[in-house]
Order: sequence, then structure tokens, then C-alpha cells
Amino acid sequence: MRIHNLYTDAAGESHFRDIDVEWVETRNASRLSARLPAAGIIFRETAAEYDLDWHPAPRRQYIINLDAGVRLTASDGESRIIGAGEVILVEDTTGKGHLSQSVGGTLRHSIFVPIE
Repeated sequence: MRIHNLYTDAAGESHFRDIDVEWVETRNASRLSARLPAAGIIFRETAAEYDLDWHPAPRRQYIINLDAGVRLTASDGESRIIGAGEVILVEDTTGKGHLSQSVGGTLRHSIFVPIE
């Protein structure tokens, strides 16, 4: 399993990378990762047409898109569509941040899992 990661380097520039989930246990026809820290859960509904200007993430958090995607653009220029069912760990809490745009003009439901 791969998750996206948006982070800030020492110069304040945001970049994407991929993180492979490490499996630590196999049980009942499933592979499990280690338990990761979390500080709650936030349900979010985002308007069908949105185009947010540059902003850093408010906190380190996982975002899980449930039914629609989002286009994120890092300050280094790389753009990714994080689709329905995909997970991103946003850690660009400093620097210029990222752009966030709707994909396909669809209302988006997502879950935010803060990790601080």
C-alpha cells in the first residue's frame, strides 16, 4: 500500500514523495501495519467548485478521500490528483504550502486524522 506525502524541506519548499506502508503482522488473511498515533478524527465536506490559493496545512494529518478527488500542487510545481480511496499525509505546515482544487466539479467527502 502506498500513501502520498506532502512535506516541506529546510528551505520552506513543499514537495511530494510516496511512502510505502510497512506491514508488521499477518492475521486472518490480512496484513497489518503498526499502530500509528492519532489525535482524533474530523469529517469534512468540501464544495463541488473550489480553488484554494497557497496555504500551509493547519497541522500534520492524514487525509482520506472518500468519494471524490482533489488536485494538490506543491510549491515546487509538482501536481497530483489524490483520488477517492487514496490517502495523503500532509506535513507542509510551514513555508508557502500548496494549492488545492476540486476535480470534476464534485462535492468531496473526506476524513482528516490529525497526528499531533
